[in-house]
Amino acid sequence: MAKKQSFGEKVLAAKMSQRKMAKVIIGQKTAQGSPKFKEAIVEADKISDFISANRS
Repeated sequence: MAKKQSFGEKVLAAKMSQRKMAKVIIGQKTAQGSPKFKEAIVEADKISDFISANRS
């Protein structure tokens, strides 16, 4: 019978506690017609909320 690894649970707990981040770039046109880009780093599960809030 195999031994249970002592470090396995610690590694899994540390991995699950890390937040997954994503870089989001949103393009917008200024009043003069030239493009302007907004860049932000948000959590991976909140990407769609961020995009819908910043879309013009």
